[in-house]
Amino acid sequence: MTIREALAQGAGLLNSAQVDTPALDAGLLLAEILHTGRAGLIAAGPDPLSEEDYRRFQALLERRLSGECVAYILRRREFRGLEFTVTPAVLVPRPDTETLVEAALEKITDSPRRILDLCTGSGAVAISLKHELPELEVWASDISEAALEIARANAARLLGGRPGTGFTVSAAPIHFFQGDLFAPLKNSPFFPTHYSLIVSNPPYVCTGEIQALSAEVRREPLLALDGGADGLDLIRRIIDEAPAHLIPGGRLLLEADPRQMKAITTLLETRGYKDILALRDISGQERVIGASIDEQRNSGI
Repeated sequence: MTIREALAQGAGLLNSAQVDTPALDAGLLLAEILHTGRAGLIAAGPDPLSEEDYRRFQALLERRLSGECVAYILRRREFRGLEFTVTPAVLVPRPDTETLVEAALEKITDSPRRILDLCTGSGAVAISLKHELPELEVWASDISEAALEIARANAARLLGGRPGTGFTVSAAPIHFFQGDLFAPLKNSPFFPTHYSLIVSNPPYVCTGEIQALSAEVRREPLLALDGGADGLDLIRRIIDEAPAHLIPGGRLLLEADPRQMKAITTLLETRGYKDILALRDISGQERVIGASIDEQRNSGI
């Protein structure tokens, strides 16, 4: 069997199982087996595929057919030109979230250039920001220590230095810490209390919609998906608590479901935020919402 024939067979199997991108997924899996890229795979199409490589390819196809996503199978996902390690401990970074990074890059104030990334997961947002603006001081947290292990390793590999925590400020390119949203910042000498920008891609899926998600998504950590009955449990908390941790004129940026934007706008207005703006993702849907606190607020900082 040639490489081209094996690829067609694999794509056919995935297509029959109604996988959304059968040819792409089959190509990525076979390219992994052959230690090549997609271009190399096409060029090698007429070459024979060894029996051992065919068996390995079939094993990966079986994992994909079981509902495991390609990113978890390969243990990596590209995001903003960087290759992130991903495991079932973290959400798979998605192109939609690049909108959050782009919005943050546009809204970073001149001084202090200190950012807090809540619910960092794999660290995709925090690391991308630090990669594109190395002078930033970036702090990032997650409630899951397993997720933070992945984020620290990604930061060390992609940014240099060694894995660090909030207690090793000089050693780490990003200062990671474990905790429930803002809780670790309260009454602690180890963390800055105020930031010019707070960003977050929090859990925002409604609890009742979890079982309707695709098999691949349901394999991602429930802790990073479930946002409560209306999907806004953590978003409410972030909106309520963020002003106490933003400098005057500082800005909050949240990723959410496009269907939630109206409700989030109301929450922001009710709590006194201003300059509320929703931004669209690559598919044209409102995906990120931002707002600032009044420059007179927290004027005693």
